Amino acid sequence: MGPFEMVVGIVLIVTIGSIIRAKHGIRRDHKGGDYFVAQDNGETKALQAEIRALKDRIQVLERIATDHNRAVSLDEEIEKLRDRSLP
Repeated sequence: MGPFEMVVGIVLIVTIGSIIRAKHGIRRDHKGGDYFVAQDNGETKALQAEIRALKDRIQVLERIATDHNRAVSLDEEIEKLRDRSLP
């Protein structure tokens, strides 16, 4: 293997490594440090919406559990939560 083939091989290996890093969202800052760039795809947005909906449901359940004056309407609140569909 001559020096030309060796240089081409090194460039090829570095290029493939850079492509793989970019595919996984890993970037470099100006000092050479690595950092991860989160990708906003459809699945991420769907999971964020589901988490938001679950947090809303938890708030309602906490309000129901701590509100002693509304013990009569507890069943109605639970039924409303069951009927609510997640996005």
